[in-house]
Amino acid sequence: MRTSLFCRHQRVRRFFRMLLLPLLCVFIIQPAVYAQYSNLPTMGDTARGELTPLMEYRIGVEIMRRIQMDPDYIEDEVVIEYLNNIGHKLVNATPDVRGETGNDFHFFALRDQTLNAFALPGGFIGVHTGLLLAAQSESEVASVLSHEIAHVSQRHIARMIGNQKQDMLIPIASLVLAALAGAAKQGGVASALVMSGQGLAIQKQLNFNRDAEREADRVGFQILKNAGFDTNGMVLFFERLQRANRNYGEGFSAYLRTHPLTSERIADVEARVRSESYRQHADSPDFYYVRIRAMLLQDGSTQGLETAAASFREMIKTGGRFSSSAGYYGQALLALKGNDTDQAASFLLESKKLLGEKAVKGSLALTSTAIDIKIAASQPADAAKEALAALSRFPASRALSHRYAGALYHAGNYEKAANYLRTQAQLYRGDAMIHGMLAKVYGAQGKVALMHIELAESYGLSGGLSAALEQLSLARQAPDVTFYDHSIIDAREREWQSQRLEEIKEK
Repeated sequence: MRTSLFCRHQRVRRFFRMLLLPLLCVFIIQPAVYAQYSNLPTMGDTARGELTPLMEYRIGVEIMRRIQMDPDYIEDEVVIEYLNNIGHKLVNATPDVRGETGNDFHFFALRDQTLNAFALPGGFIGVHTGLLLAAQSESEVASVLSHEIAHVSQRHIARMIGNQKQDMLIPIASLVLAALAGAAKQGGVASALVMSGQGLAIQKQLNFNRDAEREADRVGFQILKNAGFDTNGMVLFFERLQRANRNYGEGFSAYLRTHPLTSERIADVEARVRSESYRQHADSPDFYYVRIRAMLLQDGSTQGLETAAASFREMIKTGGRFSSSAGYYGQALLALKGNDTDQAASFLLESKKLLGEKAVKGSLALTSTAIDIKIAASQPADAAKEALAALSRFPASRALSHRYAGALYHAGNYEKAANYLRTQAQLYRGDAMIHGMLAKVYGAQGKVALMHIELAESYGLSGGLSAALEQLSLARQAPDVTFYDHSIIDAREREWQSQRLEEIKEK
């Protein structure tokens, strides 16, 4: 995993307790062989006797639980929704990539300046903010996602574990040792332990990785093409990777270390591009706005914000229509961050003027920020009205749904907010934020038992079982708890106590 996961001793210990056991279990499980029906090309089925798709997904879920607790995990809903919109467009255009279990894909972002992206077992795909900033077109971003989707659909991780199960233990054990060395403040020793263990395993897996990369290129290219993106974006991104590696050295080579790039691979993709008729893909305005958000998320220090502000001014001064609009958008976000809502609204208006009404209505980033400004300016009724209108254009948007509920809450319309959030909680059972917001609404209404129950749901979905159980205990003691509430509390308590016991056994 990422370096930041090993920076604190306790976080490292918890991470490896949760990650190492499922991986070790994988090596001794001999599941039944699944029937293959995917029409996509594969390199073989050597992993099917080692790791089932279901186990692969369970491992991915467990890893994601730990990643979501890391400070570098980005919770910006606009960025997440943008990545998932592109990712699901790619997946929906080639349904076979969902595989035998029909699992969906989930895309997320991490705060990291290195140019990197990666796939986890089970369809979880992460993108570094550095990659978003390096990409110069939406098709380049899509080419990276399609490549990672291909890794998942072809089950490369499962095959690597199946073919190299002994070697997989080497880097894991090395990282555990590195964590212990780091806890003893022996940074140099920790680095040496990591490199020595990874070197042994990587050397043995190099040939397989090159084959996997070529297959991911081939399948990813088809995914990219099916979704209507410019396939030349894959070539351009490869070339950008090589230039970045030459110009900036080790700090920008993370993607090349995990995705070995050869001249043969580039030539192969170029040949595929030449064999296809040219298809232009127009970038959506949100491509530019999401990169602005990524820039601010990547470095929120005073110096980082000053550097960003200078970049925004330069974009307005020398950029084209979209670049200038993005520059004003960045200034609006900075003003909002500084609680200057009037200035934020003024900059946002300038950004909108450069687009035109139709494009503005199609931009989730602009719409969400306009609502944020109204809420910050103590205009929750107007914010709720705007959010409701926007939901008719983006009916599945979690970002707008959360903002609409938040605007109702800030407007003091608690009953309407509670009704809306209860409906959302039924539709999106895994949305921890919905339960957290519902807890706030119940708290404002003085419904103590329901507030604690919803807080428990929010903590439970976020992986905090101990905190969830504590909230259930508080709900049981609330003066307004009902017989129906007790039945909910009892059921949840049994479920979470069972999960908690399993965690304790694993420790």
